Parts: sequence; C-alpha cells; structure tokens
Amino acid sequence: MGEPLGVAVLGAGHMGADHVRRLDRVVSGARVAAVADPDAERAKEAAAGIDGVVVHTQAEAALDAPGVGAVLIASPGEAHEEALMAAFARGLPVLCEKPMVPDSAGALRVVEAEARLGRRLTQVGFMRRYDAEYLRLKSLLDGGRLGRPLMLHCVHRNVSSPPRFTSAMLINSSVSHEIDVARWLLGQELSAVTVLRPRPSAGAPEGLADPQLVLLETEGGAVVDVEVFVNCGFGYEVRCEAVCEKGSARIGRAHTMVVTAAGGAREEVPQDYLVRFADAYDREVQSWVDATRRGRVTGPGAWDGYAAAAVAEAGVRALETGARTPVELAPRPALHDPSGNTRSSNSGATGRPGPEPHQVP
Repeated sequence: MGEPLGVAVLGAGHMGADHVRRLDRVVSGARVAAVADPDAERAKEAAAGIDGVVVHTQAEAALDAPGVGAVLIASPGEAHEEALMAAFARGLPVLCEKPMVPDSAGALRVVEAEARLGRRLTQVGFMRRYDAEYLRLKSLLDGGRLGRPLMLHCVHRNVSSPPRFTSAMLINSSVSHEIDVARWLLGQELSAVTVLRPRPSAGAPEGLADPQLVLLETEGGAVVDVEVFVNCGFGYEVRCEAVCEKGSARIGRAHTMVVTAAGGAREEVPQDYLVRFADAYDREVQSWVDATRRGRVTGPGAWDGYAAAAVAEAGVRALETGARTPVELAPRPALHDPSGNTRSSNSGATGRPGPEPHQVP
C-alpha cells in the first residue's frame, strides 16, 4: 500500500501522548509526522525518540508539515471545531477524539461543512464500538436471537474526578460514551433525557452532583439507564446489560483477572480508561489508518458526534431543571447515511485533494 500514512497529532496531553505512542509502536501502516501542543515541552516529550517527527505549538503548522496525510485530534474539546475546519480546508482525513465539538451548534457546523465538501473526512473517537465485548453484544442484538431490545442498563464509574470537573461534565464528558453506544447498539436515535440526582457521595468534591442516574428514551420505545459515578474510589468500571424480549446479555466483567489464594478471592479492577479500553483504542486507530490508506472513511462520523452533543445538551438541561427534556436534532444530511461507510474522493495515502478541562472517558 505504499508509504506509511503520515499523521499529525494535535494535543500532547494524556490522550494525545498515548496516541503518539500507539501510532509509533503499535499501529502498522502509519508514522507520526508531526505533533502540536501549545506547551512546546510537552509536545517534545511526546515526540521524543521518534525519527522524522516535527514539533509545533500551532495546530495549523503541524497540518502543513511535510508528509502529513491525516490528522488525529486529541486536544481539549473547545479547540476541535477550528482544527476540524482547518483539516477540511486541506482535505485531510481526521480521527477526532470525543467530544467532536462540545456544543451542538458547533457540532452541526462541522456536519454542514463536511456535507458541503460532499465527502466524509471525519471519524469520531467513540472507541467502545471497537471493544471486543461491545462488538459481540452488537452482533448478538443485530442477529435478533434475543428479540427486540427493550432496555439497556449501563454503569460508568471512575476512581476520581479531575480538578474543575463539573456536574454537567458527568453527562457531556462521561455519559457521552453511553449516549453513542446506546444509539449504535440499538440503531435508534435518542429522543428524551431525564436525570435523577441522589444525594452526593461523601467522596465527591463539594458542589459536584455525583453520582447521577441518567434515563435515555429512544425513538423506537427502548429505555436506557446510566449510573454515572465519577468518584467511586475503587476503580474504573464500565458495564452494559441488554434486556430483550427473549433474553438478556451482559458485558463488562470478563476482561478482569480473579486471583484466589489464602482462603479468599480477589478480582482486579482497572484504574484507568487507557487500561480498560487499551485494545479498543488500538483497534480503532488501526482501523482508521487502514481505511484512510484505502481512501475510505468508516466508523462513527460527524453526525454521531453531533447527535451525542445534542443529547448531552438535553441531558444538562434535564440536570438543571429536573424535568424530562426532549432531544432536538437537525435534519440529517444525505451524506451521513446510517451505513457509515462512504467512499472519500481523496486519492492515495496523503488525503490531500490535489495541488484540555480534563475529560473523563
């Protein structure tokens, strides 16, 4: 397939540095061509030891670096829209970490800009779609053996929340993954959100409404409940149970090790999302690289990023008002077909058309 795909990584924080490592050491068919971060020392540290990489403090300088044929955006969410538009202007395929854009108005601008281009360039980093357990559950539900899905029960727990984490971020940062995975597993858009607030945990910072119970309704009549608890103190846990007409299926525990000794049993609990979903991130980025080198775009796209932002905004309103809140979505452009697999008009591996507040996944 020719030369490796040269990738510019925007953002060299926790997530960006891990993607730099992944592209350099794990993924085949790609190389890190440029790294950009406003903190020059952090960018240099992420790129240390990688041959041929250039380091910049400005995103657009990295996009214009020699050999760049695609972009991986891992900067804070508020910088994503500008970076996406800059990539579109250069015809560069993009893997953009969630949130694609934090607010639905900005996310819709991205959807509309891509529609004007007439081709998909964006894949959004909802990595759970690449997790082996979620893929098995998706296959089971699509196969119909259990009948129609009626409910999803979801759990999303973190050891602790980072500084400046807000009550709204439990929904628009953490639950955004459940929002996307519910849409994907069920094949339905979400139509309304209700948020229940139990008394805050003693382990939560003062003023943080943690935990929360988020209730999502789908346009097809299914119901999704999400327990989100970002200061549980003991580990990073993500679980999902699908309850269907003829049975149920549960995922989220098989990846752990259980040690039995001295008259007892101890089960390991991951402490970090990069541990729990390491394989999913690897598969996600490898899939993106492979598709990009073939001139294609697959996986969750800009519409999925927009839909997640719109549902999260409705969720934040529900949190603030205590009321059931409808989700309002703009008309879906023809470009963003539900198949999610359209051909890019880019040619070759270059992708060119001719001459962090900290997030808790």
